[in-house]
Amino acid sequence: MPQFQQHPSWTVDGGGLVLDLETAVKDGILGGTAAGGGALSGAKLDLKKMIEELEPAGADDIPSVFICPISLDPMLDPVTLCTGQTYERSNIQKWLSMGHRTCPTTMQELWEDAVTPNRTLHHLIHTWFSQRYLRMKKRSEDVGGQAAELLVSLRRVKGQARIQNLKELRKLVALQSTAARKAVVEAGGVHLLSSLLGPFTSHAVGSEVIAILVNLQLDSDARSNLMQPAKISLVVDMLNEGTVDTKINCARLVELLMEDRNFRSEILSSLSLLVGLLRLVKDKRHSNGVATGLGLLKTICNHKQQVRGLMVSVGAVAQLVELLPHLSSECLELALQILDELSSLPEGRASLKDCSQTIPNLVKLLMRVSEACTQYALSILWSVCKLAPDECASHAVEAGLAAKLLLVIQSGCSPSLKQRSAELLKLCSLNYPDTLFISKCKLTRTIQ
Repeated sequence: MPQFQQHPSWTVDGGGLVLDLETAVKDGILGGTAAGGGALSGAKLDLKKMIEELEPAGADDIPSVFICPISLDPMLDPVTLCTGQTYERSNIQKWLSMGHRTCPTTMQELWEDAVTPNRTLHHLIHTWFSQRYLRMKKRSEDVGGQAAELLVSLRRVKGQARIQNLKELRKLVALQSTAARKAVVEAGGVHLLSSLLGPFTSHAVGSEVIAILVNLQLDSDARSNLMQPAKISLVVDMLNEGTVDTKINCARLVELLMEDRNFRSEILSSLSLLVGLLRLVKDKRHSNGVATGLGLLKTICNHKQQVRGLMVSVGAVAQLVELLPHLSSECLELALQILDELSSLPEGRASLKDCSQTIPNLVKLLMRVSEACTQYALSILWSVCKLAPDECASHAVEAGLAAKLLLVIQSGCSPSLKQRSAELLKLCSLNYPDTLFISKCKLTRTIQ
């Protein structure tokens, strides 16, 4: 049962400190005239709805006395036990119905199980959330008005004024989040922004438009519109030639389009698209770009098998293998997944075999990062060693593979992983006398 330490004080609008409920009443915080503009005037706002709508904005500043010690959620119907501790009615009733006769927070024995509604606290909770809810609504209206004005202006202006207009809209969408995005969509902004993309669109305009679109909710019609060849061609051009942020947004847009059930798979057959993604992945200065590029490449591999051959033809294997030692854990798993998919093709296995860094880089990764990474690395090593056992298996043993495989077999990994390790160990041993192979299995060199 979660324990929650209640604090005797909390802050309210204006930075004041309320020491207890009595002080709150005396200072007028519970009187319906609280700062924030008549929170309780007119129709009473629904507390549950307010909490649900405010929750995405963060709940770090919610006073601790508003929180139920059992669920750790704001209370809708606070009731107090005979011990003086307050809980959400449904939570404490469930606790008592389970046969408990103690207070969940203090573990004191209850001399009666009756609960008393804490109307004062309920009033304070409602007032506090009402203030923030009405303030949030006012901000949303202000943001919606700004977004509508920018969209109206965007229909008229051209040239540098259009670029400046788009920059302001991008900042509004990025900073104001949900309210601004909703306002742009409801004002027909998606169709307007999509219409700005075409064969004669400058990269300055295109990069701003795409930066806005990737933050909006795109329906099926909007996605179909963005899949027009001229628009896709512009996106691919900017993926290759834009700034890092623009490249990341272009990759994100393609991934959004792929979620549509009517996605045109031939888009993925663009060599320029694959080359642009590999360039993004190779830029080690920007980790966000590496992760985004690898994520889209993995999605493409899973979406259309025919594209894997194109990826091999543009040199994806060698580039990804060379990147392995420099990737974060998250990116490493993505890269290994892609290489594992490519190893299912004859040309992919041949490229892996021909790359001098394949075996040493993969051997180093065994038992180093995660079980998933070990599994992918083993799968790739198996494909390469099976392709040319005399050449590759010997190379792998010299790189310390045999000792690493013994570590996998003796570890707590899954049975299937241990089985694959045993099979690969047997394959590697075929070209060695027993005594020599045993010496290759010593762990000293591997640990070093």
